[in-house]
Amino acid sequence: MSVNLSAFRVPGPKSVKLFEEESRYMAPGLQSIGLFSRIVVKRAQGVWIEDVDGNRYIDFTAGIGVGSLGHAHPHYVKVLCDQIERANYGSFSSENRVEFLRMLASMTPPGLDAVQMYSGGAEAVEAALRLAKSVTHKYEFCAFWGSFHGKTGGVLGLLGDTSFKVGLGPMMPGLYLPGPYAYCYRCALGLRHPECGFGCLELFREGIKRQSCQNIAAILVEPVQGTAGNVVPPPGYIKAVQELSREFNAILIADEMITGFGRTGRMWGVERDGIVPDVMTLGKGIGSGFPLSVLVSSMEMASAKPFGNPSGSSSSYGGNPMAAAAGRAVLEVIEQEGLVENARRVGAIMIKRLLELKEESPFIGDVRGEGLMIGIELVEDKKTRQPLAKDITRRLFHECLDRGLISMCYSHNVRINPPLVISEDEALEGCEIFRAALKSLE
Repeated sequence: MSVNLSAFRVPGPKSVKLFEEESRYMAPGLQSIGLFSRIVVKRAQGVWIEDVDGNRYIDFTAGIGVGSLGHAHPHYVKVLCDQIERANYGSFSSENRVEFLRMLASMTPPGLDAVQMYSGGAEAVEAALRLAKSVTHKYEFCAFWGSFHGKTGGVLGLLGDTSFKVGLGPMMPGLYLPGPYAYCYRCALGLRHPECGFGCLELFREGIKRQSCQNIAAILVEPVQGTAGNVVPPPGYIKAVQELSREFNAILIADEMITGFGRTGRMWGVERDGIVPDVMTLGKGIGSGFPLSVLVSSMEMASAKPFGNPSGSSSSYGGNPMAAAAGRAVLEVIEQEGLVENARRVGAIMIKRLLELKEESPFIGDVRGEGLMIGIELVEDKKTRQPLAKDITRRLFHECLDRGLISMCYSHNVRINPPLVISEDEALEGCEIFRAALKSLE
């Protein structure tokens, strides 16, 4: 979707020059936010980013949920600088890794005390599938419409968004999307909660019976669907998914790549329903920018063969000393600075302000979220809920950028995932910029 960028102040001339030079070598397919903005970052601190033209922005994206501590947190910088002076690669143990694993195991739900480290989300999810096969000796997997578990070949078939899969078939066998997630604003069945009794899950159950060989090793679920638009299911839904997994003697994999580490105002997204999954995949905010993901399960499960064989579950980059240092620093700051509580408190303030804006704006059909994982649905008409056209949302993105806000509002599903260190004043300033940008569209 083309937008006349000459009508905007951003990107500035220095950014444009450097971006175009980079584009001579950078393969196509960058994340949309970098491709659309075309800004070149000079420096960043906390939730503030400055480009090479001197423009400053509040960051409502945290690198798509990656930067839990924001940029250049002093403790994070100190721990990583100290580690890189000592050792920066290898699978040998290190003091930082011992402390990181100890801290993480003390924070995870009861019984989930075995940790394996990786360098990316899809890698950890694929490892979870291998673990499920080793434990159950079964070979089929199910996920939900709208789900996102990575874009590598082993999990591509579990993506609930077809735009990532078109032209890349056939998918790996044994991967199914039997039914919809509890996306109540756009219920696939046209029902209303709670009268529906989770009708979407009944369809999912029937889909498993009709599509699969009923040799289900695991069901994968996001406690809040991120890429789909920060879709928050009703209370009790994830617990019902766990019960469904038990019906098929399958393990439950909670993909907490985005929801983990305080993002929802709870340490883990599954805490909302008070459940303990069999496996958790964690990433993004755990490294606050350093490539780090982990798989967490019980020691009994993790010992299952062949997953538990020497080198059976490892990764060349997984558990390297720099990643361990990053993870340790993040957990220490989350704990010492009360960032889970900050996400809950500031997130509630933001949602309250955005709900007020919903009443003012003809374009906001829905506001939802937990903690600092907030979704806004932009519509052309509040009654029909027709999504706002892409040419308009792209303009909104540039209106925000021009006013000093980096946001994922280039789609009708706006995702707000700022760093967990964001203050109340910074959050409200960003909301005010978003309000002004929306107003300009009217």
